[in-house]
Amino acid sequence: MFRKILIANRGEIACRVIETARAMGIATVAVYSEADAEAAHVALADEAVPIGPPPPRESYLQGARIIEAARATGAEAIHPGYGFLSENPDFVEAVEAAGLTFIGPSADAIRAMGLKDAAKALMEQAGVPVVPGYHGDNQDDAHLEGAAEAIGYPVLIKAVAGGGGKGMRKVARAADFSAALTAARSEARGAFGNDAVLIEKYIEQPRHIEVQVFGDGTDAVHLYERDCSLQRRHQKVIEEAPAPGMTPQMRAAMGDAAVRAARAIGYRGAGTVEFIVDGSDGLHPDRFWFMEMNTRLQVEHPVTEAITGLDLVEWQLRVAAGEGLPLAQDAIPLTQDAIPLTGHAFEARLYAEDVPAGFLPATGTLAHLAFPQGIRADTGVRTGDTISPFYDPMIAKIIAHGPTRAVALNRLARALQETRVAGTVTNLDFLGRLARHTGFAAGKVDTGLIDRDLEVLAAAVPDPAILRAATATAALVAAGLSGGAADGFALWQPLIRDLGLVHDGEEVSVRLRLHGSERATVVLASGEVHAKRHAGGWAVDGHRPLPTVSAGGEIHVFAGAGGTFAFAPVDPLARADASGVGGDGIEAPMPGLVKAVQVSAGAGVTAGQALVILEAMKMEHTLTAPRDGIVAELLVAEGAQVEAGAPLIRLEPEEET
Repeated sequence: MFRKILIANRGEIACRVIETARAMGIATVAVYSEADAEAAHVALADEAVPIGPPPPRESYLQGARIIEAARATGAEAIHPGYGFLSENPDFVEAVEAAGLTFIGPSADAIRAMGLKDAAKALMEQAGVPVVPGYHGDNQDDAHLEGAAEAIGYPVLIKAVAGGGGKGMRKVARAADFSAALTAARSEARGAFGNDAVLIEKYIEQPRHIEVQVFGDGTDAVHLYERDCSLQRRHQKVIEEAPAPGMTPQMRAAMGDAAVRAARAIGYRGAGTVEFIVDGSDGLHPDRFWFMEMNTRLQVEHPVTEAITGLDLVEWQLRVAAGEGLPLAQDAIPLTQDAIPLTGHAFEARLYAEDVPAGFLPATGTLAHLAFPQGIRADTGVRTGDTISPFYDPMIAKIIAHGPTRAVALNRLARALQETRVAGTVTNLDFLGRLARHTGFAAGKVDTGLIDRDLEVLAAAVPDPAILRAATATAALVAAGLSGGAADGFALWQPLIRDLGLVHDGEEVSVRLRLHGSERATVVLASGEVHAKRHAGGWAVDGHRPLPTVSAGGEIHVFAGAGGTFAFAPVDPLARADASGVGGDGIEAPMPGLVKAVQVSAGAGVTAGQALVILEAMKMEHTLTAPRDGIVAELLVAEGAQVEAGAPLIRLEPEEET
């Protein structure tokens, strides 16, 4: 067994690997960019080595620096986590050439599954069913369009080197194919340095079910399936294991296919074989097809750990150190029925993102972060940490397990309700609504569920008077006005305080009438409410006190549905300057890199026309014209790094009529 390993990653997965390594008595080395100097994984590791500036291409993708850090610290092996260099066969070979062990599959296995077209051909040879489509080398536009016609619309364009929904476009009709192909290639080129694509038949009611496999280079087993159908923009939101509606026959067929895939490439370590399933009429053994194999540990591996009781990182370390498959007894090979399957588990991905604004990635400093007791929360950030524009904006993975699917889902919903995040917008309320979705609770899941019900799921959290009143009373406490000399003492009438609060850029005027230290009347534009102080906080109009936290100069109120409301006391001497491009311009909705400016000064534009492409959080975002008009001024150039709110384009003012 290794004595010391280096983790070539950051954030949640680096912390996850360090946790298991520490439990096994293995020393750990972290690597970090300049942006991560104070990060949680750096503090958790036994040693830490700086490897470069914040952009991944200058730090976490610098394989030579990472290998040198391992050699300099005496590490014997490198764990890649997921993302970054985890599926880079050249890095694997460089690690091994340096005399170190790569904790993962061989370079040959990664190459075999690295390009989707070649992987599908290999799987066909191994007897694994594949989706009808074109996986050839001819990348001529006309040839690809002809292939789409032959397959039959709708089709899916996918980057051959893709993942995470990047370089992927659904095309419903022939007239849209050319534009979709251009967009998919552009995104694939930026994300993977490879703009080659394949064309597949689009399954109308698809489910995304994947099988966890584990091999020792010779033999392989599976650790059951996960359903990852709840997705938006082809990225997973909530995963579960086992898959709802799974039958013994379907599990046996999918498990056998996944194991055949792993054995076909001599797979070593943890991997995931992903299938697209036709869920239009239940689950049937002849209605699933191979999509791709992820030759690494998956983000959603905790749900598999929850139902099996196994530590997949421990398995990775043991197999990489030369052991056979864990659970095998002496010379008896591990059999499939030796792997336990108990209960049900869910994982929800908590992100810093603005859901009502279209799931735009967000940044910010976490003024407060807390998770409920009795729940597993895998995270790589803490209160006071900053969500950086350079990396994926995941805050945590919240995992719930129970004896049945219904119990596990209830536990997840409650855990989401009791999770507290302040300092940045999140998808917490969105996740809570998903966990309470009646169709999802009934197991009626497919990849289109979120899109069908997006209007309700992604709606902004309401701002009722009770929340403003609760915030006003919390502000009262935070300002120290409710105790001591300000107990509400007055000769013959209540003490009155006027407060100004800012919420989402809107100023809210509040008048407080203090009736002693225990009661207050809160006067809002919408009317009066009555507050009474209890041990747990201020109760408004008889409701239970809402949890509040004062941090970062703001008061954060946590609503029961998972919504977080941040209010800041108004400084009358520092009113916000209303300068900016306003309705006549386009601003950056988040920090990012300007990939393209698609208009010039003086050009006429129409409402909805694409003007700027902004790359942020590993995705491309198209910014469009808010109205018809003429471009008065370009305020940014291609290649510029901009902050959130930065003006990009200004339009000529509209003529008054």
